[in-house]
Amino acid sequence: MSRPLVIIGAGGHASVLAEILLTEGRAIIAVVSPEDINDNSPLSGINRLKTDEELLVTYSSKQVELVNGMGAIPGNDLHFRLFNYFSEHGYSFVSVISSDATVSKYAQLADGVQIMAGAIVQTNASINMNCIVNSGAIIEHDCCIGAHNHIAPSATLSGGVITGSQVHIGTGACVIQSIKIGQKAVVGAGCTVVRDVPEHQVIVPARSRILR
Repeated sequence: MSRPLVIIGAGGHASVLAEILLTEGRAIIAVVSPEDINDNSPLSGINRLKTDEELLVTYSSKQVELVNGMGAIPGNDLHFRLFNYFSEHGYSFVSVISSDATVSKYAQLADGVQIMAGAIVQTNASINMNCIVNSGAIIEHDCCIGAHNHIAPSATLSGGVITGSQVHIGTGACVIQSIKIGQKAVVGAGCTVVRDVPEHQVIVPARSRILR
């Protein structure tokens, strides 16, 4: 039986997740946010907890499941740290999969994976824990996505791509087949990746040049 949910965060990413979950009829009983929640947010009117510590003393890990509502951007590892912090306290994170995403029944998804509207995850792809596959992103067959990755909107990973942990693939980036991307690497928005990327590397598109 599904337990009620608590969403950590109340920004744009959390709001998108909340709308998906509410449409599915899931019960969201609280949101953790130090800031007031906008009236036009799907989270408006839900009980607000102001700190992570308040969540720990209000709901036990047996009472609720969590949703990681913090977005993941390069240079900010809060999405990663929150997942580890609450996991160490015994809480579990639910996966959130939009009904408008296409996910193969042969794909493997770990705990806390988030797959947004328009995303495609193909046969035999494997997505590790706490990953975001954002709107319109494509994970082709036999890809292996490491933990805590963010595959940003409209990024495309061709077949057999392997990523390490905490990798960011930027908006609209394209990675050709069988590429390996090391942990904590960043592929910038709009890049086309045709060779392996070592860990911790940051890849950005070449500057535009006027040829004539």
